[in-house]
Amino acid sequence: MTAEEVLEHIRSLGGERNRQGMARFGIAVANAAGVSMASLRPLARQLGKNHALALALWDATLHEARILACMTADPAQATPGLLERWVEALDSWDVCDQFCNKLVVKTPHAWPLAAAWADRPETFVRRAGFSLMAQLAVHDRMATDGDFTPCFESIVRHAGDGRNFVKKAVNWALRQIGKRNPQLQVRAIAVAEELLAMDSKPARWIARDALRELRALPADYRQRKA
Repeated sequence: MTAEEVLEHIRSLGGERNRQGMARFGIAVANAAGVSMASLRPLARQLGKNHALALALWDATLHEARILACMTADPAQATPGLLERWVEALDSWDVCDQFCNKLVVKTPHAWPLAAAWADRPETFVRRAGFSLMAQLAVHDRMATDGDFTPCFESIVRHAGDGRNFVKKAVNWALRQIGKRNPQLQVRAIAVAEELLAMDSKPARWIARDALRELRALPADYRQRKA
């Protein structure tokens, strides 16, 4: 399928009711056709990895086309320059998280970009940094516990950011790192307790939400799951 054929197909799957539902979840719908992820996933499987198509779909600016671009882009061809161009164009949390989950985490640039983006001031660039940390905690099985020390430092540094899309990503990163293994669980709880003592409403929200989940995990949960 050509990019134009894919765009036409996406638009045929959309609808105003879906757009309204997306908006209720805080998704930016100005350029959205109103297509669910349940409809996009089989289309992505049909298209497979097609980097040239992904580039064209991204440049079309249609919301769902950009999600599909993240799913069909080839991580091996995703240069730091391309990833930087795409992250700067993010305008919705769902595209941001798909970008991190389906593309960036699969590249060799994921770790340095997570640290760099978390320190950037733009809402969705910062969210991408913490979303990427959450994805690395789940998907990078070769990472050591020490690799997450800078992530904890970033979490403490930016826990006071009250922007909703940022604080939820900071919370997500803290919870996912803490769920990786019992040792990181202990460290994540200690970080959450540090945040709880801060004179910051967003930091305390992040801490309370994370502690509810992290303290509920049995100390040996990772070993018993293995």
